Amino acid sequence: MDESGIKKQNWDVKETELFLEILKELDMKKCLDGRKVRNNKLFKVAHRRMTAAGYHRSVDQLKFRWKLLKSAYYKCKREPDSTAATKIQGWWRYEKTMVAIMESRHPLVGAGVHSDRNDEVTEDSDGEASMLHWPQQQPCTDNTTQNLDLIIKMDPEMDSQLKIGFIGAGNMAFGIAKGILSGNVLPVNVKVGAPSSRNLGRFQELGISVTHSNVEVVGSSDVVFVAVKPHLVPQVLSEVSQHVTDRHVIVSVAAGVTLATLEELLPENSVAIRLMPNLPCVVQEGALLFARGSHAKQEDGALLRSLLHRCGLVEEGPEAWIDIHTGLSGSGVAFVYLFAEALAEGAVKMGMPSALAHSIASQTVLGAGRLLRDSGKHPAQLRSEVCTPGGTTIYGLHTLEQGGVRASTISAVESATERARELGRKSAAGSRK
Repeated sequence: MDESGIKKQNWDVKETELFLEILKELDMKKCLDGRKVRNNKLFKVAHRRMTAAGYHRSVDQLKFRWKLLKSAYYKCKREPDSTAATKIQGWWRYEKTMVAIMESRHPLVGAGVHSDRNDEVTEDSDGEASMLHWPQQQPCTDNTTQNLDLIIKMDPEMDSQLKIGFIGAGNMAFGIAKGILSGNVLPVNVKVGAPSSRNLGRFQELGISVTHSNVEVVGSSDVVFVAVKPHLVPQVLSEVSQHVTDRHVIVSVAAGVTLATLEELLPENSVAIRLMPNLPCVVQEGALLFARGSHAKQEDGALLRSLLHRCGLVEEGPEAWIDIHTGLSGSGVAFVYLFAEALAEGAVKMGMPSALAHSIASQTVLGAGRLLRDSGKHPAQLRSEVCTPGGTTIYGLHTLEQGGVRASTISAVESATERARELGRKSAAGSRK
């Protein structure tokens, strides 16, 4: 990434505080002085921890931020009365931690950045204060204070020691397994169970052990993904319930099955998390949303983020959003495929060979999606940038609007969401029988 691209990314004060606390903790563990935190391996570890905390920065962005903070530190050392460092909004909150890092003074984690002042304005990466608020990337959706010690200790390197199990061997399980294995989890620490051998072969090709016993999966795992059809969840959890202990984290990816249903089917005080991934997890470009149950702690959510961050975008939200996410992203990928198919068929109608039309359509969807994600612009803004007065695009968009594409898409998300809620009600009723 070029430097100009890095500068476009704004940092809020809390994110910078967390970043420096992570660097400080890494320095203590490795007995390095501050100047050695430029080490690339250290920044990769810092990147994993920031990602686990819900902040999505590249390694290059972390390095650039550190370069800026370090320059401000040296400026203060050379010219103690200079106001240059104050161009970094919130510098007064970072100064003690920077001194601890740069001068090898290592107070306890969290001791260097507390203050009674309330400074929540955002800042540009080039040090100039900005009046525009960058969207907050909150690690958690509740209003509790972020526990820096917790996130620092939730090192994704710990993932390699975890035992992961999957009950169910469908596409979702396979996509999540591939993502997890692209991180730090070893294939020998993963086990997949399914009643049929039909889908187990592809897991074995990844070096994952397989079984036909759900009880065996639970007994040999710390984190268990329940990836079966919604109507099978009560049967599966009833089978394994007596083998679930307080060491387990049970993660359900079954559409519509509520946390209340999961907790009713599991032993008292069990840790349950409801997760909704989507099919692009198979290529590590998924969109995943999870909600924690009443006994799942913040560190359980951080652990799940750490495990899944290679699968794509991972966010936490209230359970009410899960069914909406199902309609938006779980089912939404099929809506996108339908549109891509229609794009290609339109080109075929106008005389283009089918294979070429489908190839260009898929690349068009891919390119448009990446630009939408990476630019941070609203879809309407990007759409307007494509249109020219009296040009081809505005004529095509007019035809789409006449066909009701916008209203139909909104209705499709609504219908899929309502169906997810209906499945939840049926699952809840089935679990009480």
